[in-house]
Amino acid sequence: MSKAFTKERDNGDKDDEAGGLPPLPPGGKNYITPAGYERLRAELLSLMDVERPKVVEAVHWAAKNGDRSENGDYLYGKKRLREIDRRIRFLTKRLEIAEVTDPSAHYGSDQVFFGATVTYADESGEEHTVTILGIDEAESAQRQVSWIAPISRTLLKARVGDALKLVTPGGTQEIEVVEVVYPAPASR
Repeated sequence: MSKAFTKERDNGDKDDEAGGLPPLPPGGKNYITPAGYERLRAELLSLMDVERPKVVEAVHWAAKNGDRSENGDYLYGKKRLREIDRRIRFLTKRLEIAEVTDPSAHYGSDQVFFGATVTYADESGEEHTVTILGIDEAESAQRQVSWIAPISRTLLKARVGDALKLVTPGGTQEIEVVEVVYPAPASR
């Protein structure tokens, strides 16, 4: 089939927020820890210096093999190239507006700020531990939550021993801050 009769989607900036990450709140800052910033930066550099050149080379090789409309290597390579370029644009934008905040500045504090690892008890007395990080670096599987999550917004600025009201879709729940821990400052 001629390319004139196929529709190739190019969503442009609509997909720049792809990757499962929530958008920043209006007027919000893109807080991120130094380690999170370095991980995103390393991913960006890897995409630009390693991944993209490999895919460009594969697409170039596939393009030389003749009919592109039925060339799976070529079609997949072009799709992968669009995905890589989209991720590069996303990471570039996020890193440009990132506000690197070192949580170790609060080492020894009993008040909850960005970067804290907080243990809290719910109404049943069960304890939960979460680390408050930036939206681009938080991984729920590792008990990390973004600073814009409801639990984080409830915990921020609280101190050990404070009783707080956590509003969830299932209703309001009372929680108590049990412990606040920050990473130790890096020795120089």
